[in-house]
Amino acid sequence: MSKKLYINIIALILTSCVSNSRVEPELITPNLRETSRALQAVALADTTAFERLAELCDTFGHRLSGSQSLEDAIDWILTEMEADGFDNAHGESVMVPHWVRGNEELHMLEPWEENLAILGLGGSIGTPEEGITAEVIAVSDFEELARRKDEVLGKIVVYNAPFTSYGKTVTYRYRGAIEAAKYGAVASLIRSVTPKSLNTPHTGGMTYADTVKKIPQAAITVEAAEMLHRMTKRGQAPKLHLKMEGQTLPDTESRNIVLEIRGSEKPDEIIVMGGHTDSWDVGQGAMDDASGCVASWEALRLIKTLGLKPKRTIRVVFWTNEENGLRGGKAYAEDHKDENHILAIETDGGVFAPEGFGFTGPDDMREKLQQIASLLEPLGAGKIFDSGGGADISPLTNAGVPGMGLRVDGSTYFWYHHTAADMMTMLDRDEFNKCVAALAIMAYSVSEME
Repeated sequence: MSKKLYINIIALILTSCVSNSRVEPELITPNLRETSRALQAVALADTTAFERLAELCDTFGHRLSGSQSLEDAIDWILTEMEADGFDNAHGESVMVPHWVRGNEELHMLEPWEENLAILGLGGSIGTPEEGITAEVIAVSDFEELARRKDEVLGKIVVYNAPFTSYGKTVTYRYRGAIEAAKYGAVASLIRSVTPKSLNTPHTGGMTYADTVKKIPQAAITVEAAEMLHRMTKRGQAPKLHLKMEGQTLPDTESRNIVLEIRGSEKPDEIIVMGGHTDSWDVGQGAMDDASGCVASWEALRLIKTLGLKPKRTIRVVFWTNEENGLRGGKAYAEDHKDENHILAIETDGGVFAPEGFGFTGPDDMREKLQQIASLLEPLGAGKIFDSGGGADISPLTNAGVPGMGLRVDGSTYFWYHHTAADMMTMLDRDEFNKCVAALAIMAYSVSEME
């Protein structure tokens, strides 16, 4: 046998060994693999959780912080959790902001009359009782606004900033009123933060600065923003009448919801997962984020139903006030700061077809999670992406807790985000069940890691 042939045979054997170790890594025991198959089977065959999600959304509707509908929904959820046999489901008090939309309307008076769809942004002040009537100055971005600052005084600024990514485009929603008020605008209107529109406005949170006068701000549709921008570019001077009744009332009490299965061997090591119970005050908040809450709840219920005894504690939390304050996430992190959270998982991107999990944390843990992800390949969710987390778990991850976020096919997510179209109709039961399975398998597998 030649030396070259011998080297090639040895290399082939070593490659085969490495390949086999990847197929059946030591972390994935036969028992864990069988358990993951059982969790997947019961999750995919289930209709209870999806029906429960629909009942929650249809019964209580949207659930803005400070609203009675949110508190009624929390009461119902706790009752249902007790009916599932969880004897430790409870609420933890959180003080939350209470913004009320009131009535609002937007009329174009010139060059022709038309009622335009509008949604005031969360936290916006209202207009004077008689409303605001003014001409429009439409701009593409903050840079153009600054260049044309001498034209702004006494006008309504319309931002027609196209959607690039949520993280980049949302800055116009968040800071639009501040930048417009700097130059004397009387109101600010933003193009809704979405890549797709059917004349549907998208609401969301905004902010003010103490050093700049507060002016009302609302979202208009993509179609209206583009129309007003075209008008001004050709030298027309569209005139609008805006009326809004938004106001911020004193803080009120809400609750985080907490339930768990205590670990059988390491109960003080906690895996926490969940979503947020509150929503904006339009639609049902089905996608954002009742679905994430119910999927996490169902994942824990299935672990319990199968009689599994996780070594570590698996805790589900429904955080309150994610949309306009993050008070629930902050309160949970403070109230439980002395506990040992080994992983935090958030589901707040919809329950569309799962693709895997994003992860932010130590490399050695990432390697183990990549092995666990092989159990999710039958669901199409066998990937661990470079970064993961979420708003509600950010107080935990900022303190050093490794974070994960369920990653799904989000190609249509921002079509419905923060709109009246966020209803049960857009959700698919089979995709929802796959998300449940992915959460259950991931949480349970991490609980068993050495």
